[in-house]
Amino acid sequence: MGVIKLKNIRTFSYHGCLIEEGKIGSDYTVDLKVKTNLQKSADTDHLLDTVDYVHLNKIVTEEMAIRSHLLEHVAKRINNRVLAEIETVEKTTVWVSKINPPIGGDVESVTIKMTEIRK
Repeated sequence: MGVIKLKNIRTFSYHGCLIEEGKIGSDYTVDLKVKTNLQKSADTDHLLDTVDYVHLNKIVTEEMAIRSHLLEHVAKRINNRVLAEIETVEKTTVWVSKINPPIGGDVESVTIKMTEIRK
């Protein structure tokens, strides 16, 4: 088994329960970690034998562009889509962070983490 991790994917998205959040948007970061077998690609040196991180980034940015009230909902969609589209991934973990959340305090970010395992 091996791990591929995309770290600090930055997006501007419109998630949140407040009406204003859907109108003005906010900055987000996403980290994505997938577990997969990397032996074949290590031997062959061919892109087709591994998980293409361009594809992973595309999934994240497309799902982050779809408005949700909760970060949990976005994270679940990202995890489910990775598992649906990339059959060699056995486990996926995503961290979604909202930068400067509107929670009435000096908070740098709020982060949720969710994991899904192929059944």
